[in-house]
Amino acid sequence: MDGPGSPGPDGLGRVAALTTVAFLETARLSLRPMTDDDLDAMSAMLGDPEVMRYYPAPKTRAEAQRWIDWNKRNYADHGFGLWIMEDHEGNFIGDCGLTVQQVDGTAEVEVGYHVITERQGAGYASEAAEACLRFAAVSGITRVIAIIDPANLPSQRVAQKAGLHLEKKAIKNGKEQLIFATAL
Repeated sequence: MDGPGSPGPDGLGRVAALTTVAFLETARLSLRPMTDDDLDAMSAMLGDPEVMRYYPAPKTRAEAQRWIDWNKRNYADHGFGLWIMEDHEGNFIGDCGLTVQQVDGTAEVEVGYHVITERQGAGYASEAAEACLRFAAVSGITRVIAIIDPANLPSQRVAQKAGLHLEKKAIKNGKEQLIFATAL
């Protein structure tokens, strides 16, 4: 029997195994799988017009729940997704992780990140993105991209600091985006 709760090689269900411990650690951050208990924090962040200024619109609480559900499916389907980013005191910073995205008809692994407004500019997104790239490399992923709005200069700096380089422009959801990439 296969599925999100089915035993993996270690005898644990993949979702259960991913949601019971902090998944990635850095000098200042813990990245762990999202759960339904993160709805308040995720709803506040994804509903913040400043955080979401390069998206079509901020997300509603219901859309934030769908975001969490999408990531839980990603953990089950791919073994990765966007993870909750917290400092070592457990304070919510944002989310960061890996997702599969379609670019020019090709499935690509993207590193993505959001940081709450009051914690932006402190290097958290770069630190978390670098940890995600290390995770990708040891997981056998050989290429990672970042899809970035041309006007989003802070996100471009995060991608460059993490080692990604501008590769091309592409149309994503009807809008021109910059595709940064790196081989791992």
